[in-house]
Amino acid sequence: MSIGAITISPAVSQPERFTPAARTGAPVAASTSQDSGASSTTTLTPEALKMVEDLKARDTEVRQHEQAHLAAAGGLAISGATYTYQRGPNGVNYAIGGEVQIDTSPGATPEETIARAASIQAAATAPADPSGADRAVAAQAQQMAAQARAELAKQDGGNGAPGERVQRGYAIEPGAAPTINVTA
Repeated sequence: MSIGAITISPAVSQPERFTPAARTGAPVAASTSQDSGASSTTTLTPEALKMVEDLKARDTEVRQHEQAHLAAAGGLAISGATYTYQRGPNGVNYAIGGEVQIDTSPGATPEETIARAASIQAAATAPADPSGADRAVAAQAQQMAAQARAELAKQDGGNGAPGERVQRGYAIEPGAAPTINVTA
C-alpha cells in the first residue's frame, strides 16, 4: 500500500511583505564602529526595526499554525513541522512559511477510510485561519469519505442488509391495492 502525503500549509502567503529592506534599497543598518572586525555594534534603522517586528509576528503565526496541524493530525502526521526561513536585518532567521505532512492514504475498509478522512479534515482545518491549501486538503478528505460511504452503501445494498429492509418496509401485499394515509 502506498502512502500518500499532502502538505497542508503554504510556504509563504505574502512574500512581498517580508522582502528584506536591503533588496528594496532602504538602509538596513548603520554601523556605530569603524572597526570591521569581530565585534562591531549595529543599530537598526526604523524601517529595519519595523521589518524585524513583522518577521517576529509572522514567525509566531506560522509556528502556531503548524503546531495546530500537528496536534490535530495525531498518528497521521508523517513528519514534524518544517519551516521556510528568512534572515532578518538583525541576522536572525524567522519562520515565514511551514508545512506538516500527513498520511492521506485510505483505510483498509470503507469504515476505516471514513474515520481517516475525518481525522485528515480535522488536521487540515485545525488552525484558526486555514490557508487555501488547508481547505483544499479538507475538501479532498471530504471526497475520500464520500467515496467510502458510496462503497459502503453499495456493499450493504448487495448483501441484502439495509437496502432490503427499506424495500420490505414499503412493500405491499400481492393483490392489495396501494393506499396512502394522510393526516394533517
